[in-house]
Amino acid sequence: MSRVAYVNGVYRPHGEAVVHIEDRGFQFADGVYEVWSVMDGRLADFGGHMARLHRSLTELGIEIPMSAAALGVVLKETVRRNRVLDGLVYLQVTRGTASRDHAFPVDVAPTVVVTAKRLDPAKGRRAAGNGVAAITRPDIRWGRCDIKTVGLLPNVLAKQAARESGAYECLLVDELGLITEGSSTNAWIVDEHGKLRTRDTQANILRGVTRAAVLKLIEAEGLELEERAFSVEEAKRARELFVTAASAFVMPLISLDGARIGDGTPGPVATRLREVYLEQARREAI
Repeated sequence: MSRVAYVNGVYRPHGEAVVHIEDRGFQFADGVYEVWSVMDGRLADFGGHMARLHRSLTELGIEIPMSAAALGVVLKETVRRNRVLDGLVYLQVTRGTASRDHAFPVDVAPTVVVTAKRLDPAKGRRAAGNGVAAITRPDIRWGRCDIKTVGLLPNVLAKQAARESGAYECLLVDELGLITEGSSTNAWIVDEHGKLRTRDTQANILRGVTRAAVLKLIEAEGLELEERAFSVEEAKRARELFVTAASAFVMPLISLDGARIGDGTPGPVATRLREVYLEQARREAI
């Protein structure tokens, strides 16, 4: 079955879906995106992603293209037309199409693109069951990583470095030697004293929707948590290291730059959090 994409009010075959060459997303990376996990054909963490989308658009002064309810209909219809039971649905909103000029255009409608794709859930289960590797690289991104923009070149370079190293993820490191987040994930440790730690969102990191959901689960599980940065060396000494994202859920990391984390197997905290997150996400998906 051929894939289907939504572009500015029309559903088209994936290979025929296009935007104008002067779309500002293409010219300037002047746009934002969101990714929802699809579980049993339904959208996980719908409200959290929608709230972050609205915040990103507002921070950049891009017009909100339609109501959350209307956009939800588009997302679900794209999932339905692509017959995705388990996978991802991707939304991109740019400032629109206008003659190339750095300043914002006037009276231009945003461009809205939605695509969906299937993923094999067994692949993710195997990765989480075995644990995966990560590397580190300097964080060279811009100063507003709290906005989920399509300007992802530093993230792309970091992810490619991970792939070339045979790793799953690349953790980004600031000028103080502290881990900010992954190229497409938020980072966590269970430190050598048994305390859960993740960087606070007042720092220059993305306000992960899966991160927020996991924070609530941590509280419900009665686990001790501190929102405080940790260094690369602290991560290597940690009992557990893991990342969270809509595409990864909760993914245990068992090595960092070749150094074994803990006993080199997925730890009990990450394993439990993945289990309860997936249970809740499936239960609450819409």
